[in-house]
Amino acid sequence: MPRPTTLTFTPADLEALGAERYAHPDPRVQQRMEVLWLISQGETQARSGHLAGVSKATVARYVAIFRRHGVAGLKVFQWVKPVGALEAHRVTLEAEFRERPPHTVAEAAERIATLTGVRRKDTQVRVLLKTVSA
Repeated sequence: MPRPTTLTFTPADLEALGAERYAHPDPRVQQRMEVLWLISQGETQARSGHLAGVSKATVARYVAIFRRHGVAGLKVFQWVKPVGALEAHRVTLEAEFRERPPHTVAEAAERIATLTGVRRKDTQVRVLLKTVSA
């Protein structure tokens, strides 16, 4: 089994990790910084994860991010939020429902299907109507 390479931390890395593990506004970034700071202080990855309350796999992900992108990479989250089929028609639907508000959810669903060709159940139509009327 190949021996894992050790992580090297520059003085700037150590300063950023030490400061932002408490000061960063996002608690997930604080957790990432804490894990890497513990490793920089000589703790093992397993012990760092245990102290920070994360799994070994999570520590491995944090280390991989640090190796690829440095401290700046620990601050970036690349989550993808799904986009519904009605988002492309939002402007049209908002204008339609503001001009002629539907009386029922079923009526709104039928008008959505007529205008866009997209059929949605009552629950999804209610969510859309709440965002349109907000």
